[in-house]
Amino acid sequence: MSAEAGLGRLVAGRYVVSGVLGRGGMGVVWRATDQVLNRPVALKEVVFPAHLSDEERDALRRRTLREARTAARLVHPNVTTLYDVVEEDGRPWLVMEHVDARSLQEVVQQHGPLPWTTVARIGLDVLGALEAAHEVGIVHRDVKPGNVLVGRDCAAHLTDFGIAVATGDPSITTAGAIIGSPPFMAPERARGEEAGPAADLWSLGATLYTAVEGRLAFERTEPMATLFAVVSDDPAPVEHAGPLEPVLRGLLTKDPAARMDVAAARRELRRALSGSEPGTAWAPPDTGDTDDTAVSQDGAALGGRVERFDADDLRALASVIGTVARDAREQARYLADKRRERKEHKELRELREREGRPGRRRAGGAAPPPQAPPPQAPRSQAPSPQAPPAAPSRVVTSPPRSAGLARRRWRFKRRWVVVPVLVTVLVVLAAVSGMVVLLARAFGAL
Repeated sequence: MSAEAGLGRLVAGRYVVSGVLGRGGMGVVWRATDQVLNRPVALKEVVFPAHLSDEERDALRRRTLREARTAARLVHPNVTTLYDVVEEDGRPWLVMEHVDARSLQEVVQQHGPLPWTTVARIGLDVLGALEAAHEVGIVHRDVKPGNVLVGRDCAAHLTDFGIAVATGDPSITTAGAIIGSPPFMAPERARGEEAGPAADLWSLGATLYTAVEGRLAFERTEPMATLFAVVSDDPAPVEHAGPLEPVLRGLLTKDPAARMDVAAARRELRRALSGSEPGTAWAPPDTGDTDDTAVSQDGAALGGRVERFDADDLRALASVIGTVARDAREQARYLADKRRERKEHKELRELREREGRPGRRRAGGAAPPPQAPPPQAPRSQAPSPQAPPAAPSRVVTSPPRSAGLARRRWRFKRRWVVVPVLVTVLVVLAAVSGMVVLLARAFGAL
């Protein structure tokens, strides 16, 4: 429904549409007036993606109605209150509290990166909203800049629990499909695993990163490529985060078990703010009436578009990621072995130089006197061509640096001790044999 066609429309017999508040991947948010209670409301027209089948549309409609009832019991100062849910034209419409604010996505699009102090305050507010939701068993599953509203006082509200899930509630799925905004989907969701509270914290980290850097942490041209980056790559290096960098790194940890939790994130954000000057350094512009043309179309900017991923696609992605990870581990082992081998060769070379190998320079710059070559052994017992040259058999008292180096040194010493001994024994035997022959001849002559 266009803005012109929607103006003045009466929804569910009591809500009169008066303007557009924003657009997203799952529908349009209208400004409306509740004629019964005479108060302004935000009316979200839930529009399902065109690529969904009729069966999936029906499942999403039923799930939206069910989860709206679940979200209605969530009351918190930083959560937009859900007043009602109605059906019109076969689609659910969510009636929410109207907050005089603009989405964080729109603010960053129009004004670029926000000061880290402002982003820290926004993070504390969204943390409070997520903590309240998790305490009653609700996982948001779509935390992103488009679903964070920022007022003139920089207070933030988390909105749009449209694809939220109640923990422990029977699931109404979309035939094994995953729905979400790829740059803000936690790695475990991208792998097709069940989303828990830690997934919301990862999405919060990606949201704060976008707010303070003015760009996505994982920006790729295709949705599946973005998911691959979310699972396997590190986020792009920060430039403006300042003291928020440890918080972003902790929230964007791949392993949900090792990811920063709510208490740790709150502690780090407060610690960062404790060192800043008091007061608000920045405030968003006047909210006023938003021109429909100024709002990002379909939530595409800053990764706000909602995408659908089949379970088969996610399994294929997991298979590719597993292969890449395995290849990376094998490459890492190979490089580690090569480094260890080079280190042992270097240590052996240094050891030989310390033991006085030819070519070593003395302190005065003169070369050491030439060493006498070792006695030559008979051809049948000569050392192999691969054997190193002879070295003095001076005892080295320094302990070996590694087991491999110790074995090489022992073989080196043993070769140049045993060979001279054998040569000496053979010479002695030859001399004794000669003397025996001479004596025999002498006695025979007598």
